[in-house]
Amino acid sequence: MNQKIHPTGGQARCPAESTQDIIAQDRAAAPDWAREESYSYLGSADVSKDRYIDPAFANAEFERLWPRTWQMVCREDDLPEVGDYVVYDIGPYSFIVVRSSDATIKAHFNSCLHRGTKLRPSATEGFANEFKCPFHGWTWNLDGSMKQLPCAWDFPHVDQSENTLPAARVERLAGFVWINMAAGAPSLEDYLGPDAMRHMRAWRLEDRYVSLHVKKSYPANWKLTMEAFMEAYHVGDTHPQVAPANGDINSQYDVYGDHVNRFISTLGVVSPKLYGKVSEQDILDSFTLGDGSSLEGSKPQLKEGERARQVMADYFRHAFEAAAATDLSTISDSELLDTYSYTIFPNLFLFPGISLPMIYRFRPDARDHRRTIFEVMFMKPKPLDGAWQSAGCQVLEDHQSFADAIGMDPGFGLILDQDTGNLQAQQEGLEASAKAGITLADYQEIRVRHFERAVDSYVQDIRLPSAASDPAP
Repeated sequence: MNQKIHPTGGQARCPAESTQDIIAQDRAAAPDWAREESYSYLGSADVSKDRYIDPAFANAEFERLWPRTWQMVCREDDLPEVGDYVVYDIGPYSFIVVRSSDATIKAHFNSCLHRGTKLRPSATEGFANEFKCPFHGWTWNLDGSMKQLPCAWDFPHVDQSENTLPAARVERLAGFVWINMAAGAPSLEDYLGPDAMRHMRAWRLEDRYVSLHVKKSYPANWKLTMEAFMEAYHVGDTHPQVAPANGDINSQYDVYGDHVNRFISTLGVVSPKLYGKVSEQDILDSFTLGDGSSLEGSKPQLKEGERARQVMADYFRHAFEAAAATDLSTISDSELLDTYSYTIFPNLFLFPGISLPMIYRFRPDARDHRRTIFEVMFMKPKPLDGAWQSAGCQVLEDHQSFADAIGMDPGFGLILDQDTGNLQAQQEGLEASAKAGITLADYQEIRVRHFERAVDSYVQDIRLPSAASDPAP
C-alpha cells in the first residue's frame, strides 16, 4: 500500500459524545487500560483489491505469512490429560497439538516421515498413546520421538533417534495454546507488544471457558470476512435493530504495534444517528440480555436524570453473577457492558467483555482463495463452584443460519447472519469492479488499514519481524 498522506488525515472524529466521555460517567470506573487511546494515522491511500481476488496473493500468504505468525490453535482446556490432542489446520499446513506430558504441549507437523500420510485426520480431536501412520505403521511417541519402524532391517539408512516429528513452536497465554512455524520467531510476548500484553493479562481470559463453538464456511476471501467485523461504521445499515442502544459511529479505535488493534463500542447509549429521536427509556426498553431476553420481566422505569446505561450495568451485574455463579464486583461497568474487540494478527478476534464474551477465528480454505472458515466461540466466566464443561464444535452448512446452532441466541444469530450476508456480494463486486482498490475511512476503518499493512509486511517482505526470515521446518 502506498502511503497517501492528507494534511488533516486522521484528525476528524464523530461530532458527538465520545466513547471516553460515555465511560467517564460510569459509576464503576473503568481501569486505566480501558480509558487510554492509541490511534495512529496510517495514510489515506486506497488498498489494492488484488489481495482479495488474486489466487497468487493467497499463495504468497501461504508461503510467507502463515508460517511466520503466531496463531491460536486451541484452549488449554481442550487438552486436560496427557494424550489429549486436537488437529489444527491452516491452509495446507496441519498440526497435531498434544499434551505430551503434564507440563508440556507440543505441535507436531501432521505428516508421516515415511511417505507423508497424515497421522491424524484434519479437524479431529481425541486421545492417543501414540501416533501411528495408517498406511505402513510408522509410529511416534507423544513427544514426537520415533517409537516403531516396521521392517527396520530394510531401512538401514534411517536413524530412528533422528526421525523425530518436526514441530512448531508452542506458547501458552490467557488459557490459549499458540503456535508459530518459524523456529526463530520472536516470542509471543514480543510479537504482541507490551501494551497488548498488559490488556491480555488484565482480562484474565484463563478464567473463562468455551460454552458454545460454531463453525461455518463462507464464499469470500478470509481477509474480507475478517474486515466485516473490524468497524462499527456498518452498524446503522447492516444492523439497524441495535441502533437504539448501541454507540456506533462514535466508537473508539486503537492500534498497538504491528499485530494488535482494538475498538470499543459502547452499549446502553443511542447511536449519534438517532440523537433526539430516542429517549433514555426507549434505550432501556429496546435492550436485550445476552440470552436474547429483554428486561421485560422487571421493565424498570428511569428516574429523572438517570441514564439507561447505568440501570443496565446494575441489572446486568446482578443477572450475570447469578447466571454464571461468579463474582463480578471488581469489574467496571464498561467491561461489563461494552463491546471490546481486539484483532490479533493474523486471524483472531477477542471480545473479552462480559456481556458479549466471544472469540472469532478465520482460516483460509487451502483449495479456494474465495472461501473462509469462520468460527465463533462464546467464553463465559468459570463458575466459582467449578461446574463447567467446554463445548464441542457445531458445524453449519452454507444454507444454515447461525441461529440454527443449538444454544445460540436467535437475536445474535441474526446479527452474525447480517454481518456475513454482505460477503459474497462484496467478493463478487470486487472482482467485477473497474476500480483498482478499496477506499477506507481514516479513523473508523483504521483497523482494516492496520491489518492490511501487516499483511503486506509479510507477503512483500517489508518490515518483517527479525525472526520471520527463518523458514518453517
